[in-house]
Amino acid sequence: MNNYTLITIIIIYLAVLFYIAFLGEKKSQSKWVNNPYVYSLSLAVYCSAWTYYGSVGIAANSGISFLPIYLGPVIAAPLWIVVLRKIIRISKQHKISSIADFISLRYGNNRFLGALVTIVCLFGTLPYISLQLKAVSETFEIMSDDSGSITTVGLSDSTFYVALLLAVFAAFFGTQRTDASEKHKGIIASVAFESVLKLVFFLIIGVYVTFYLFDGTSDIYNQMSVTPNFKELTTISSLEDGFNWLFLISLSFMAIFLLPRQFQVSVLENNREKHLKKAIWLFPLYLLLFNLFVVFIAWAGKLTFGNTKNAEYFSLFLPLENGNTFLASLVFLGGFSAVISMVIVSTLALSTMVSNNLIIPYGFLDKFIKNQPERNSKYIKNIRRISIFTIIITAYFFYVIFSKELSLYSIGLISFVIISQLAPSFFVGLYWNRGSSKAAIIGILVGFFIALYTLVLPFTLQAYTGTDDFTQNGLLNISALKPYALFGVDFLSPPAHAFFWSITFNVMCYLVFSLVAKGNYRERNYAEMFVDTKNFTTLQDSALVWKGEAYVADIKNVLIRFLGEKRATRALNIFFTKYSLPKDTQLADARLINFSEKLLTGSIGSASAKILIASVVKEEQISLVEVLKILEESKENIISNKVLLEKSNELTQLSSKLKDANEELISKDRQKDEFLDTVAHELKTPITGIRAATELLMDEDDEMPKEIKAQFLKNILQDSDRLGRLIHNILDFEKLETGRLHLDFQYQDIQKTITKAISSISQIAAKKEVQIINKNRHSFNTNYDEDRILQVLTNLLSNAIKFCASKTGKITVDYKLGNELIEVSVADNGKGIPEEDHDFIFDKFYQSKDQNTRKPQGSGLGLAITKQIVEKHNGNIWAKKGVKNGATLVFTIPFK
Repeated sequence: MNNYTLITIIIIYLAVLFYIAFLGEKKSQSKWVNNPYVYSLSLAVYCSAWTYYGSVGIAANSGISFLPIYLGPVIAAPLWIVVLRKIIRISKQHKISSIADFISLRYGNNRFLGALVTIVCLFGTLPYISLQLKAVSETFEIMSDDSGSITTVGLSDSTFYVALLLAVFAAFFGTQRTDASEKHKGIIASVAFESVLKLVFFLIIGVYVTFYLFDGTSDIYNQMSVTPNFKELTTISSLEDGFNWLFLISLSFMAIFLLPRQFQVSVLENNREKHLKKAIWLFPLYLLLFNLFVVFIAWAGKLTFGNTKNAEYFSLFLPLENGNTFLASLVFLGGFSAVISMVIVSTLALSTMVSNNLIIPYGFLDKFIKNQPERNSKYIKNIRRISIFTIIITAYFFYVIFSKELSLYSIGLISFVIISQLAPSFFVGLYWNRGSSKAAIIGILVGFFIALYTLVLPFTLQAYTGTDDFTQNGLLNISALKPYALFGVDFLSPPAHAFFWSITFNVMCYLVFSLVAKGNYRERNYAEMFVDTKNFTTLQDSALVWKGEAYVADIKNVLIRFLGEKRATRALNIFFTKYSLPKDTQLADARLINFSEKLLTGSIGSASAKILIASVVKEEQISLVEVLKILEESKENIISNKVLLEKSNELTQLSSKLKDANEELISKDRQKDEFLDTVAHELKTPITGIRAATELLMDEDDEMPKEIKAQFLKNILQDSDRLGRLIHNILDFEKLETGRLHLDFQYQDIQKTITKAISSISQIAAKKEVQIINKNRHSFNTNYDEDRILQVLTNLLSNAIKFCASKTGKITVDYKLGNELIEVSVADNGKGIPEEDHDFIFDKFYQSKDQNTRKPQGSGLGLAITKQIVEKHNGNIWAKKGVKNGATLVFTIPFK
């Protein structure tokens, strides 16, 4: 395939990506852009040319040693729900636009720290970008018929033009808006599309090599197993190898959080936190699929070519060797997709960091013209565009000078080791509020220089001098200072060795200097906000302890310079509405200072925002005593609010209970009235009968027959008895209520008492043709007042007869023993007890609402008296719930 055909394919492919990115920006609110799958696939920007080609190379030469770079992210993925969610929340709240802004904010918007993080990221990412350009260059050479166009440098080098095209793409879609914290939907959509392509194309070549060129995985394994060094390729052969694995896993674990491109896609481009739930399993699955055929492609290439070809490009050589140019072109496009994703997202992230943390705060901040937001916005965009082109061109020259001598794998690990120097200040700072900016700066500098000494300097000197004297002898011929065997540790691979020493000294410096040198009040306040996730929302609103004098008008003028009149006014109106402040407020408080810094952070970075706001306010230094006082007052307010909330909840509950009690009293009062009406009626009925009969008997007319006179006298006697019983019940209840009724406890046979109760009520039962069954005929003596228990049984039996149907009614009396209690039950097959009445039938004035269609017989005192008698015996009485037919009432009497 000639060069022009390849270049045409590249241009067409880039045009497709432009179109996808354009649609993504145009339809930024569409569900096709805003969904967890696009977010999860964008995280696969981690899989660059290093993954696409480098993993095969390391698998061919070192076996399974390629796996640690993917095990770290797989281990990290489940922690995203805790760690990454916290980072996303803080970043959204403060309009963070880069990892440099994030770390700088944690340490009080420290300007130098932000610049240092940016420099570390530049040193760590430029080799990585050069790795991508190296992959493009070498695969272009493999695919083309003429290799001469690649080996040249500069304007005659096709790689140079590819780099320029990538810069144009990143500059066009990455600098549409001044606020870098806003989402780049177009770029993310194109990255997700490329993630699908590179995975599909890699799986296709894996299937082709494994099942077409060879007879499956077993065939490749069997052929490879007879090679001399097969055991070394498939096992961790020593403790030293184990340490290498451990350090490389740790390195990749940190990289998935700290690489600028990963921070960009995982944190800044996150639309919804809930997308993390999908990403924590989809991203590891993606990595698994990507590495499914790595070993088999590597071994197939080794079996086919031996050591005659560059193992990193076996996925290209194998189809080309078998005349399949089309499949090789797909592999080339897949690798090119991996390159584009990495380069564009990385340059986007780096350009924002360079402009917001280097160029603007250290030179251009004073150049922005007052009250000309359009020009200021244009300046900011141009700074980022120039940064993008500068970064990519610098990476190109790094590739020309150094990368041709190094493998993709080694270049990638150099980047990882340098970037890992941000880990202590990043991770520890999230969970330890003592960490200070001075400690973070010292730790990063120490770790960074150790990484340069032990990893970058050796191959740089070797490239310039052509000898490895420095590597063999160390600085000043001191053996303990050998870059690959520092202090005698010579069993680790160079990347693992550099990572071990740099991160060890980095962490030690961070911890020691954090304990020795405390941060200022601003640092400690932001540290508290980062660490305290329980009070996160509260701390966000007051994340700045501030003392001084500031005017709203001055702050508004600063905002107008970058946001414009309309946006600045709208933002301030929202602020005043949120905190219920008058629109004509003149003096600014800490909340407005904090709010204004957040507004500017997305455009010019947190450090520059702090400087600009500080330029128009008169801030006074706050002593530690004042900070503690403010925090103590805040703590007291929180405690007071908590107490008030608890009191409020108690009052609410008490109010609810009082309401229920009041409703119950009203109901009781209404029932009492009904009860009194019933009692009055019951008393009036026999009295009226007695009076009428008496008047007739007193009539002087002696013609009344004796039989009729006898009947009247009988009626008078019956009504008198009825009246006596009613009065007796009322007096009984009154005595029971006031505790004046004394029980006569004697040992009695409960079976005989039950028999007596049945006998006394048998005539009423016979009249209604209701059957009463005495189920348990066994005798059992216990201590109770027989008259009162007879009264209980009679009441229960009377009630049962009253609610049983004539002729078919059936009542069963039973008793059983258990747990030092005798349990007596009276069950009937009558109409039953409504569910809503179960808890109230023993109340003293209660009569079932189910009987409101006709006036119930009795006064409503029978069961209330029964309950009082049972409780006087230290027993309980209740109606069983869930009885399908009729009702079952049970009472207990304790015995020893």
